[in-house]
Amino acid sequence: MGTTVHSSFRITDAEAAREHSFVNESLENDIMTELHPNALCFGEEFAASGAPCLVHVEEHELTITFIAGRDGVENRSESVRFTELTVSAGGLDHNQLVIAWTGPTGQRTLYLKSPEVIRAFRHAAPDHLTQPIERAAEQVRQVRQRHRAVWTLVGATLLAVVLGLWFGSDLLVELAVDRIPIEWEQKLGEAAYRDFLAHQDVMKEGPAVTAVTEMTQRMIGQIPDNPYKFDVTVVKSEVVNAFALPGGFIVVFTGLMKKAESPEEVAGVLAHELNHVLQRHGLERIVKQLGFVAVISIALGNPPGMGGMMKQLGIELMTLKFGRAQETEADLTGLQLLYRAKIDPSGMMTFFQRLAEKDEGRVEWLSTHPMSRARADRLQAELAAMPPLKAEPFSFDWTHVRASVDSR
Repeated sequence: MGTTVHSSFRITDAEAAREHSFVNESLENDIMTELHPNALCFGEEFAASGAPCLVHVEEHELTITFIAGRDGVENRSESVRFTELTVSAGGLDHNQLVIAWTGPTGQRTLYLKSPEVIRAFRHAAPDHLTQPIERAAEQVRQVRQRHRAVWTLVGATLLAVVLGLWFGSDLLVELAVDRIPIEWEQKLGEAAYRDFLAHQDVMKEGPAVTAVTEMTQRMIGQIPDNPYKFDVTVVKSEVVNAFALPGGFIVVFTGLMKKAESPEEVAGVLAHELNHVLQRHGLERIVKQLGFVAVISIALGNPPGMGGMMKQLGIELMTLKFGRAQETEADLTGLQLLYRAKIDPSGMMTFFQRLAEKDEGRVEWLSTHPMSRARADRLQAELAAMPPLKAEPFSFDWTHVRASVDSR
């Protein structure tokens, strides 16, 4: 046991010499300037919470400086010789070196936790304190080993739980997303939305904008308890696409409107994007990209600060790739939204069928999205199970809308 304990506090003579030299040279300067306590002293003249103090180890004694303004004591120093001291282990976790002696005002007890001071004391202490120091060091070592074992077990358990949730299901991600307020989601999406539009040719008026606005309003009116203020913008681009950002921000490219043979096809795409927002798919992808440490922070109720982490994703929000389950959910909930808005849902299916021509040569399980033909087939089966629908046409002329986009 003695060998182990000596290893815990061992320093070389050279190190001790340098430490004593430093102590002697800096003591006077420290007292004259700001003092930083490294120990706590208890005694009858001090408050029950003890008096913070600065301990220096000399050759044959300890010098204890009580700091002015702390616990009502004056700025003063006193020394106590090693021959007057007794040593033991103590503290809340039994991991501190406790030094006791009887002073002019009664019993004094000094609690040391600073490794530097303990090493200096171990080196300078006389032989009669060796055994008590060894016993104290052994207790300290045992406490630290128990703490390491406990925290290792806690960490391993937590990691196992987190990894089980993370790789086994999206439960942890969903829990984290549920803790993020809609207002934060909107600020996140809006920042990326405004930045994107600043570099695009935005259509602010015209037949295409009027048509998209009518489609959107028809569907938004059928969303019960809608928490979002949707903002849909038409952007001049040959890209056949539309995308949604967290918080209710949607972009429709004119290339999509040129490709669509009917307004119902565009409405089908819009319904799909609206439901990406309503299901908070974009936010789920962001949280998943941040990693499980960030997810735990949100899940445990510490979301402040996460906004800054999310904003670091910047333009990556524009290229979020939704998973198969998310795409399928947006398809099916989008179909139901079209049905409630009395918009012919077949437009969504015909658009996917046309896109299926581009899917030839791809294997479905290699794609993050379901194949367009498979999506159309599933939507067809879902629609067949619904009651017959008497669709209501839009008020605009789609031929005129497409012509206005082609002319630009």
